[in-house]
Amino acid sequence: MVDAFTTEGVVDNALRFRNDEPHEEPAVTLDAFLDQSNATAVRLETGEDARALLPYLDRLQLVEVSFPKFRDGRGYSAARILREEGYTGELRAQGDVLVDQIPYMRRCGFDSFAPDRPVDEAVLTRALDRYDHVYQGAADGRMPVWELRHG
Repeated sequence: MVDAFTTEGVVDNALRFRNDEPHEEPAVTLDAFLDQSNATAVRLETGEDARALLPYLDRLQLVEVSFPKFRDGRGYSAARILREEGYTGELRAQGDVLVDQIPYMRRCGFDSFAPDRPVDEAVLTRALDRYDHVYQGAADGRMPVWELRHG
């Protein structure tokens, strides 16, 4: 099972798993972050608007996005919004994160994961290596296959 697994990543070339390893500063809620001028880590809950963080991207070190259920995809949108607006800090998916979702989460900009259940390294490697090409642009900057063909 994966506790600390590293492979190619989105922003800093590392795919990190955080199970019991806390960030230096615990993430505060969005409301608390907006009230605290000195916080550098924030947690977005389902349904909270990531655009509220845009004025603060230069000082944020961690944005943790909650995935209470694997079938709720709003966290993908939050990640992509933050990355496309220039956020370069750690972007962590926390909660009901399934191994087959991790490649898509990476495409949206996640580079850190705190799944509720352990991740099998062999299964994760197969999921990450499954497709050589992508079909559309995303926050990870990979070139879509159609652009490779037609430049």
